[in-house]
Amino acid sequence: MNWRLLSWSVLGVIALLLAIGGTWIFSLPAATAAAAIRPIPQEETDATIAALKPPKRMRPVVAIIGINDGTETTDYLMPYGILRRADVAEVIALATAAGPVTLYPALKVEAQATIADFDARYPEGADYVIVPAMYRDDDPTALQWIRSQAAKKAIIISVCAGAKVVAAAGLLDGKRATTHWYYLDELRKEHPAVRYIADRRLVVDQGIATTTGITASMPMMLTLIEAIGGRNKAESTARDLGLAGWDARHDSSAFRLTRPFALAAIGNTLAFWNREKLGIELTPGMDEVSLALAADAWSRTYRSRAVTFTATSEPQQSRNGIRLVPEEVTAHWPRDLLVPTIDDRQPAKVLDETLRAITDRYQARIAEFVAMQLEYPRRDMPQ
Repeated sequence: MNWRLLSWSVLGVIALLLAIGGTWIFSLPAATAAAAIRPIPQEETDATIAALKPPKRMRPVVAIIGINDGTETTDYLMPYGILRRADVAEVIALATAAGPVTLYPALKVEAQATIADFDARYPEGADYVIVPAMYRDDDPTALQWIRSQAAKKAIIISVCAGAKVVAAAGLLDGKRATTHWYYLDELRKEHPAVRYIADRRLVVDQGIATTTGITASMPMMLTLIEAIGGRNKAESTARDLGLAGWDARHDSSAFRLTRPFALAAIGNTLAFWNREKLGIELTPGMDEVSLALAADAWSRTYRSRAVTFTATSEPQQSRNGIRLVPEEVTAHWPRDLLVPTIDDRQPAKVLDETLRAITDRYQARIAEFVAMQLEYPRRDMPQ
């Protein structure tokens, strides 16, 4: 075999792919243009609240479903933590099977029950089922259970790309909906009967609620809290989270594939030798919302991955009762590779501070790259 010829052939293929890729990249817009965000009409807000009223119980039951081998970190933990803070419902974090739930892009937790356990305890079904993004949209066990809960008149609430799971269950056809900007084209192609609504962080239609990207679960949960416990309860929970206001308003045009986003993804992926493993020490009583936001953000830089550790293999219980499983067992972590301590700071502020820390470590363009993945309308950017 002529190895020199083979090597030149490989280089030629790589050069061709780079040329094609370069043409595609430079066809992308250089930036997104911010649009004026119009207030949500009061009648629309009132209709949303009315549509989310508890369908069965005075104190409703909320089930958050995850698959064991890949459920989005913040989609799973943020609804749980926020609803438990508000104490307006019974909230249970579920898994499709026994065993730990591996979250992506970071963290591992113990579910509080399996879906079979839940069905035995609540044969009449949940009031609300929260569906995060999942590594697989077509997990048959998850899809069947979501369908069964909808048949029992539970309100189904998808977070982020969880809309693809709900659509795969056959529950979004003909309904108004939204999803994470990156998966919108895929959702519309695979489920053309879905009626996409732009410029809304959350949409509710006929017992199904959907949201835009990952961080939209915060306003979605506050809206749900208002529907269950009233405006005052929602406002006090928002203050506790560090959020000045929330509603469904959104600038969809600000979130789309751009040249800087593509270059950051490609460049950081190719530089695999320069990737860092950042440690987060698990401690009892950690706020699961703050932990999820920080771990999620650091793990989306494509330059780093957040890893939890403790001195023993024993899981640590979070502020609101989730058992957090350490990914590594060690008493020490290099100081320069430690994620800043996640203490009692308000979760919304933790995310802003994490994005600033990412800017300091990797440049502002990487923080913007992360914020785009989270579909987070940064409060320190013009709106």
